[in-house]
Amino acid sequence: MEAAAMELVSGKGRSVPKSAIREMFALQAQYDRVVSFALGEPHFSLPEHIRQAIEDSLRRGETHYTPNSGIMPLRRAISEAYERERGLSYLPEETLVAPGAIAALHLTVSAITDFGDEVILPDPGWSNYRGLMIQEGLVPVPVRLREENRFMFDPADLEAAITKKTRAILLNSPSNPTGGVADRKNLEQIAALALRHDLIVITDEIYRELIWTDEPYVSIAEFPGMRERTVIIDGFSKTYAMTGLRLGYAVAPLELMQTMNTMLENVYSCVGESVQWGGVAALTGPREPVEAMKAEYQKKRQLVAAGLNGIPGISCLPPAGAFYAFANITGTGMPCRDFAMELLREQQVVVVPGTGFGAGGEGFVRLSYATGEDTIREGIDKIGAFVHSRNG
Repeated sequence: MEAAAMELVSGKGRSVPKSAIREMFALQAQYDRVVSFALGEPHFSLPEHIRQAIEDSLRRGETHYTPNSGIMPLRRAISEAYERERGLSYLPEETLVAPGAIAALHLTVSAITDFGDEVILPDPGWSNYRGLMIQEGLVPVPVRLREENRFMFDPADLEAAITKKTRAILLNSPSNPTGGVADRKNLEQIAALALRHDLIVITDEIYRELIWTDEPYVSIAEFPGMRERTVIIDGFSKTYAMTGLRLGYAVAPLELMQTMNTMLENVYSCVGESVQWGGVAALTGPREPVEAMKAEYQKKRQLVAAGLNGIPGISCLPPAGAFYAFANITGTGMPCRDFAMELLREQQVVVVPGTGFGAGGEGFVRLSYATGEDTIREGIDKIGAFVHSRNG
């Protein structure tokens, strides 16, 4: 009697969704030349003082293991930056360095949840959020972000989604993919919900320096009673053009951080020391490179928003933060996935269908404007030609 074929992949593994961003990025390889708005990756070079700090560390032979949670100079620089810039007081021991912000999020979710717990996620929201929750044996609960609410959580919708199994709410402000930013009133309402229902808030603040409104950035951790139940996720990829170096961190109350450190040891060990010294240089070095990048993003934001709003059938709220435009294409009459695929085939322009970020993304496509101005102009022209060809 033959043995039954072994199932190599678990049901959980099969249910983890693939990234629509990476799908579109892979599809563009089929063409000799494309205009790509797919990846959220700064096209700027690594600032010189950060590169120098990494090189100096390598010359010192710092290629060995570090403490699991990161070298103390970096953890101290993170805590001092929060005190200086945000008025939030954290001990260096309440910070943890990880190989990317997603790794810091992974450790957070692992430390605060048990199997079967529910975590409320933004919809549309970064697709990796949902995939990570499924990998961890959790139940992702999407809550719709609506354009008419400037892509902020509606507190009534949030409250309706809370059950006895709800463990946490995940915020992302500024948002990938929408470019929305939660204002102070909205965060105050969410904080009140978290306190009333005894929930943890995970706030992904990886784009917090990329704010295009006149209002200063506000973290939910700043509200009374929230520091004790908030985990801040951040990193160096977007602000300092360090995506491939994989350097992120979490900031959280000491009790939780001690557990996260144990989990980090079991999964990631540590981040390379030279990269960590790059992080120290980023936080303590000159600000001019960051401000120059931000000024460029501002110009590109205006360029992409004006260009999209000039195409009949497409509208776009000017992004309040990050470097994404979430264009409303309902006026074209096309489902977003069809729009993205046909645009690629006919014009070799790459955008990401909104449904790649959740069901709430239907009717939208995401464009990353972390690219060159000439690329943006060419891409907008081609999108306009594509829509015009449909309208006759």
